[in-house]
Amino acid sequence: MNLVLFEPNEIGAPLPLQDPRASHILDVLRRKPGDLFDIGLINGPRGKASVVEVGSISLTLTFSWSDTPPPLSPLTLLIGLPRPQTARKILQETAALGVSALHFITSERGEPSYASSTLWSSGEWRRHVRDGAAQAFCTRLPDVSFGHSFCETLPKLSKDTLRIALDNYEASSALEAMLKHLAQPSSVTKSEKHIVLAIGSERGWASTERAALRKNDFALAHLGSRVLRTETAVVAAVAIVKSSLGWL
Repeated sequence: MNLVLFEPNEIGAPLPLQDPRASHILDVLRRKPGDLFDIGLINGPRGKASVVEVGSISLTLTFSWSDTPPPLSPLTLLIGLPRPQTARKILQETAALGVSALHFITSERGEPSYASSTLWSSGEWRRHVRDGAAQAFCTRLPDVSFGHSFCETLPKLSKDTLRIALDNYEASSALEAMLKHLAQPSSVTKSEKHIVLAIGSERGWASTERAALRKNDFALAHLGSRVLRTETAVVAAVAIVKSSLGWL
């Protein structure tokens, strides 16, 4: 945890000792009264906190604020809803990489029961997003949605987007090659275009979904000849997009 994140309504209130952040401050960072550590206000500025008092049930802290991190990369991910343990990894890693939105969608080849996991119903997913942002020393969290179907999600996408879907079977171009022209001065620049990157469920896209993707202006791209786990494909694809367009 490189940055200890707080919600706006937590500022000024004692931090209970049973809170994992209190354990991190005392046991990992080894802070004592008078010591400083790095903090962030979710979707707001970063700063420093000082330990005022270590009480029997809570920590008393003071806060001072400085800079606000830059906006997240204009990259939205559509991901076929994976098994919960995979979704946890994706939530944390993509938040660390700085994508602006994550939409976990139900699809033909996905397992329907994944949508009822306690990861989603209990709100646990938000903790993983916060952990990813904290790892990256950033306060900004991506927008996250889950449980909507493939068919109802596509029409809701903004019209002014570059749309790419990863596909191992019918794509003829590598993702990196497809993005190369965007890095040229004569092409659409990173500040002018939002990218939507669609990644299928763990068993890939159904033929009807490929047809719908093409109908909705998605170009198919691949990451090479190797078949990757969903979480690996997501991280690799985001890294390729950010590197190709200079979003580092």
